[in-house]
Amino acid sequence: MTTPGSRFIPNPTPCGRSRREFLWQVGGGFAGLALADLFFRGNPANAGVLPGPLTPHPGHFRPRAKHVVFLFMNGGPSQVDTFDPKPALSKYNGLPYQGDAKVGSNGRPVGRLMQSPFEFKRHGRSGLEISSLFPHTARFADDLCVIRSMHSDTAAHASGCLQMNTGSIFIGRPCLGAWLSYGLGALNENLPSFVVMTDPRGGPIGSASNWGAGYIPAAYQGTLFRSAGVPLLDLATPEGTTDVTQRKALDLLGKLNREHLASRPGESELAARIESYELAYRMQTSAAEVVDLGREDERTRELYGLNNRLTADFGRKCLITRRLLEKGVRFIQLYSGGGHIEDTWDGHNDCIANHRLHAGETDQPIAALIEDLKRTGLWDETLLIWGGEFGRTPTSEGVGKPGRDHDWHGFSMWLAGAGVKGGQAIGATDELGFKAVDEPCHVSDLHATVLHLMGLDHTRLTFLHSGLNQRLTGVLDRRVIEKVLA
Repeated sequence: MTTPGSRFIPNPTPCGRSRREFLWQVGGGFAGLALADLFFRGNPANAGVLPGPLTPHPGHFRPRAKHVVFLFMNGGPSQVDTFDPKPALSKYNGLPYQGDAKVGSNGRPVGRLMQSPFEFKRHGRSGLEISSLFPHTARFADDLCVIRSMHSDTAAHASGCLQMNTGSIFIGRPCLGAWLSYGLGALNENLPSFVVMTDPRGGPIGSASNWGAGYIPAAYQGTLFRSAGVPLLDLATPEGTTDVTQRKALDLLGKLNREHLASRPGESELAARIESYELAYRMQTSAAEVVDLGREDERTRELYGLNNRLTADFGRKCLITRRLLEKGVRFIQLYSGGGHIEDTWDGHNDCIANHRLHAGETDQPIAALIEDLKRTGLWDETLLIWGGEFGRTPTSEGVGKPGRDHDWHGFSMWLAGAGVKGGQAIGATDELGFKAVDEPCHVSDLHATVLHLMGLDHTRLTFLHSGLNQRLTGVLDRRVIEKVLA
């Protein structure tokens, strides 16, 4: 207790130390940080490696792939108009559906059977059948492994996107990209391990939960990039700020934040925010260089469709993807379609016009990415995934209305690239394309397969949460789709 006029004042500064003590201890902390950083970077084994939660580490076994590119067709592309030909639909076109499949979402009428207006042809030495919607991608038919018997657990877009990304229809679970970052770490200290690029028309329903880290540390969540202009808002150094000034400010901020974190163990969001300041500093040069396409030659611009208004946006995303892969980014997700209904692949009103638009936007850029990956040698270490949250019914939404409703009982996705046996179709839906009837593959089976190709056992990649060892594929008996593997 003090008396009036006493020179002793408890906690004279907000941090509880005198100014001299504060400066001495902070100075020592800066020196320690610098020394630790020098020791880490001075080890040749750590060259280009990010210390901390994203330090790279081996998986459970030798991987087939080092990177994943998920081409997410937001809204749900129709399997019978893309990669699952159904001649019976021409035979029964316009007739009422007589089967027992539960169809229709949100109380919509089932409608009548509707044939596909798009011609299917056999391509490549394998003879894989692909719709006329994808003339460019069809050139690589022998590289594609089409799974025609995918199925999920929900008819709604929000929960469907969540399940395809996180394995669960509920918000709050880590997504596939976050699990890979958690399990394997990063390959480049100057860029995020996990990058997401959405559609300019909007993001997926369910928003950032689709690339969130859920209950695992927030450092593993996806980083949202823009495909044009500045990749991240507020990334540039403020005018009038020198590198020396910025570095000193970050060092001081980091020291104070770590002291704050020390009294709050387990706050992964705070830890991720601290690391984000350092990553943003390192990204100021690297990220800007990746999205600067000005140095690309005219042939490359034409290849990706950058000079065509229809393909320009997705073409930029695919070209930036190649550049991110060259820099070592682990997981990249590109969204085609954003917002709702016709701005996505959600063709309720006119599935024909809808799919012509969105396939036209994406087909050439995807084929360009495949060609470029083969040219650069990245093909042998990159896994490509194509698909949406579910498929669409073989029936129309009504007479004179060529839209298709949601179908989660049987739909198509494809994989290609590292570790994948191309030129084949796995599984099958029924005669009309409603339900998976041969070798059905659940979304979690797909996740188990992706983890396997990346060198991770889905049953062993776990995180303790709520007293349980949680995993991406849940607690049910899921499997690696062996036929996918080369």
